[in-house]
Amino acid sequence: MPIGSPIRVALLADRFEVRGSSAYTLRLAQNLSTFNVSSEVVTSDADVIESELRDRLPIRVFPHLRTPIWRGVVRGAVLKHLKTFKPDLIHVQSRQMLPTGNWLARHLKVPVVFTLHGYLENRERLYFDRMVQRHIICVSRSVRSELRHRTGIRDDMTSIVHTGVETPAVVDRIPVLSPDKTPVVGTACPLETVKGLPFFLGAAHAIHQVRDDVIFLVAGAGPEEANLRRLVRVLDLTNFVTFVPKLHDYKTSIRAMDIFCLPSLKQGLGTIMLEAMALGKPVIATGVGGVYSVIRDEETGLVVPPSDSARLAERILELLNDPQEARRLGSAGQDLVHDDFNVEKMVRETVAVYRRMLGQPVEPEPVPSAVPAG
Repeated sequence: MPIGSPIRVALLADRFEVRGSSAYTLRLAQNLSTFNVSSEVVTSDADVIESELRDRLPIRVFPHLRTPIWRGVVRGAVLKHLKTFKPDLIHVQSRQMLPTGNWLARHLKVPVVFTLHGYLENRERLYFDRMVQRHIICVSRSVRSELRHRTGIRDDMTSIVHTGVETPAVVDRIPVLSPDKTPVVGTACPLETVKGLPFFLGAAHAIHQVRDDVIFLVAGAGPEEANLRRLVRVLDLTNFVTFVPKLHDYKTSIRAMDIFCLPSLKQGLGTIMLEAMALGKPVIATGVGGVYSVIRDEETGLVVPPSDSARLAERILELLNDPQEARRLGSAGQDLVHDDFNVEKMVRETVAVYRRMLGQPVEPEPVPSAVPAG
């Protein structure tokens, strides 16, 4: 049964992309009703969402919502629509939509909740309307610590709610590093500089010097794709690296991997890493930011220094040469995600933030049944 009084929430999202923050919004939209929260997603572009899922969700698209020349007119249209929906609060899903979220919250006279998925850029500031009650959800302790250091914001104005992912009811039948298949080492993320992908390819080059039976997979698209493809040619890895740029999500690519690597230079938490762990894949990640909220070295995964292709290659080879250890780490990571980084926990804690903002009591007991996977 739903818990607490009914709430109506507008989820204000930037254009949807194949990335963890967009998946976060979709999981909220799919599961908030379990906690007696009605939601509607407002975005400028939802084309990347599979049509079947889009048809099932309350998504309203307002093109040009971020285009300066049209923004005022489109904001007015959004405001008119939300006056019909009558949200109790606005939940802003990205920094890019924060100014619009502030404007809508002020005109609707409702609080604004904002989720911060990563670190602020140099000289970047977060602007909130002083007339609007506000609260910031940080996806990891590291993100909140950096935010407090940069802005001086009080802890009582923030909460830590880890991103949650679905855990499959049925585990893949083919074990990690099965002797019957070619080993696949991969990564999945938007192809951006901060993701550290040249160091992943550097590790692939080092491994290729000692083993020619390993395939490397890079799933995702982004501004660095051309540079990465060029680097593959320079490193003479064309026959060993496969790019998968056109995706609705990363799950199919992750299922093909035996080992998942997260070579990021900075990382708020690592939603795609959590998805890989949920599928039982052993993870090797750089020891940055929110990664330490998830990975305990040699317990739930392996940790390497950032920008260190040689060490990343060493740890990949450790797992390639020891399939049993790879499977043990994959199983431990899967258990951790199931217990601590599941969708139900994320949504329940997010709804608790909503209710505190609205002055409603927060029920201590969790929903007894699991939140259905989307």
